[in-house]
Amino acid sequence: MGGKKKLNLKQMERMQDKKDEQDKKKEKEKGGAPREKKALAVVSPDVKNDKIIAEVKKMHVLTPYAVATRYGIRISAAKEFLERLQENGTIQLVSGSHNIKIYKAD
Repeated sequence: MGGKKKLNLKQMERMQDKKDEQDKKKEKEKGGAPREKKALAVVSPDVKNDKIIAEVKKMHVLTPYAVATRYGIRISAAKEFLERLQENGTIQLVSGSHNIKIYKAD
């Protein structure tokens, strides 16, 4: 019929101390400071840049994810970049669905 017993001050202090110790242990286990998130660029690389085209041709498989991680851009910008390269004839579409398209360098 009752509820939870009300703790006295000494018991509350002990519980708080235990909780603080556990939090410190968890922080040590996680390992240092959290990494900073860097903002991804929205603008895709230049299609006419020979250096970028040479790097793209060296890649075996061209997917939007691979290009986005390589150049630090968003996946939507990488998709546009790959489509423009395909229009120029630099790369060729191998396979594709509504989710992902896979290209290869000519």
